[in-house]
Amino acid sequence: MADIAKEIELVFEPEGDGGFHVYAPDLPGLHTQGDDFDDAMANANEAVALYVEGLREDGESLDSGVIRRTSPLPA
Repeated sequence: MADIAKEIELVFEPEGDGGFHVYAPDLPGLHTQGDDFDDAMANANEAVALYVEGLREDGESLDSGVIRRTSPLPA
């Protein structure tokens, strides 16, 4: 069986004083920020890596069972 790439959704919310607050809905407690999008993305990638490492060290599964699909908005 081929390896399937796993992805995690990241949400980037603009902050009032600039920069972005970032969280991952499927990873409770994962929050970070950055002064601009690139900084926020780099911090998010590091936060996800640390989060996943912690789950694995604790013997916990990464599979949350959540299924996501997109749906077009009505015209």
